[in-house]
Amino acid sequence: MDQSINTPPVVVSREEEILIMRLNRPDQRNAMNAALAQGISAAIDQLEGDPTLRAGILTGNGPGLCAGMDLKALLKGEKPITDRGWGGLVRKPPNKPLIVAIEGFAVAGGLELALSCDLIVAAKGAKLGIPEVQRGLVAAAGGLIRLPKRIPYHAAMYLAITGEAITAERAYELGLVNELCEPGGAFSAALRLAKRIAANAPLAVQASKAIVRDSVELDDAAAWELQDRVGLPVILESEDAKEGARSFAEKRQPVWKGR
Repeated sequence: MDQSINTPPVVVSREEEILIMRLNRPDQRNAMNAALAQGISAAIDQLEGDPTLRAGILTGNGPGLCAGMDLKALLKGEKPITDRGWGGLVRKPPNKPLIVAIEGFAVAGGLELALSCDLIVAAKGAKLGIPEVQRGLVAAAGGLIRLPKRIPYHAAMYLAITGEAITAERAYELGLVNELCEPGGAFSAALRLAKRIAANAPLAVQASKAIVRDSVELDDAAAWELQDRVGLPVILESEDAKEGARSFAEKRQPVWKGR
């Protein structure tokens, strides 16, 4: 039986400068329906719209992150899509850093949500995969596009056409997972990582993210143009850059203004 209508599909909270988003359909393995997608999209909008927030964490209540599409909801005509794409995230992730904390599993659309994030923290033994081909489907929420950019071709192809899952340990070996932790520790590890990011200058962090993300498919000339356009204004014009130099000279912690 599904959760009460009064239970939010996404539980949003805040710890200092970090916005925490918990998928909250544990009885359905956080399977994606329209309400969950809308909740994620609204939380991402909150992260983007609040200048006092520096980073976000996406995680799941219950046994895992997300098991993919809620097929029962799909049969009822629900479409878990917003202006940010499937799951309220995959086509338009935030400009601010987003970390995913995975316990148990992130499969099908769940892995595609994780691939939309900038950093992945996973508990040992967690299962990661895109099993769509085993059900006559295609991983159409970005998994087939993002995986071959993140891991070697043959590893991505294995996941895509066998539908078999790999462990978080194997994903770490492939460079897909940034940090492994003991079961039950993924969120705490992600929070520590988020706080390290939040301690840095926000304009510099967002510019650095944009350059890394958007230069992947560019040739050298276009990549340099992107870097100059996005990075140089931060270096040459921002108050934070001046504060970084001043605080270094004065041997104190910087106070970032985000401007």
